Amino acid sequence: MKGKFITVITNLTLMVVILAVSLVGFYSGNATAVIYKNDNLFASGNESRGEVALTFNVYESTDNVLEILNILEENGAKATFFIGGSWADDNVDCVREIFRRGHELGSHGYFHKDHSKMSYDANLEEIRPSVKLLEMICGEKITLFAPPSGAYSENTLSACASLDMKVIMWSRDTIDWRDKDVNTVIARATKKLSAGEFILMHPKDWTVQALPEILNYIRENGLKTATVSQCLGE
Repeated sequence: MKGKFITVITNLTLMVVILAVSLVGFYSGNATAVIYKNDNLFASGNESRGEVALTFNVYESTDNVLEILNILEENGAKATFFIGGSWADDNVDCVREIFRRGHELGSHGYFHKDHSKMSYDANLEEIRPSVKLLEMICGEKITLFAPPSGAYSENTLSACASLDMKVIMWSRDTIDWRDKDVNTVIARATKKLSAGEFILMHPKDWTVQALPEILNYIRENGLKTATVSQCLGE
């Protein structure tokens, strides 16, 4: 009973924080946009480090996320998880577990919106609450944002710059959300893979099955896994 009570109190506290952040964004009026710069947009990292970054965009499948964590741990691998705020709100313990195991957390927005069609203010109001939530859960500053579906605009880049965040894309997409085939996921993640690449995945059943082979390929080809920030040399 004590554990359940603590969980309820924690979740209520998070809800209050989310509401407060959202209201601040709503009543802030027209914020002054930061001048757009290309230097906070990245689709790959430093080739000289001999590393690749596995990235997982998460809005679903808590059980699969936990299985991915187990596979990564068994292989001594690290990854970056871009977390949707609406999923994080319902899966606080899982988000904490991702962070506890030494992986990197980034924002994937709050409600999986199309950021390319949003104003500067709307981008801020979608990204900022998810960042505040993740920071409250893990106690560490969130510096990375991966736009859902890779959809972004100058407004997105400017909003992230104002939040001191980098916008992260990918150099190869497994398209595992669409093509439900283990071998296809493996091939897209590994064919002619080179250092510095960012590999995009999701917590799908077939991706979980493909992950051990992907990690094996990386290891056998003299590469190492790292977080996005590590691949960027930070």
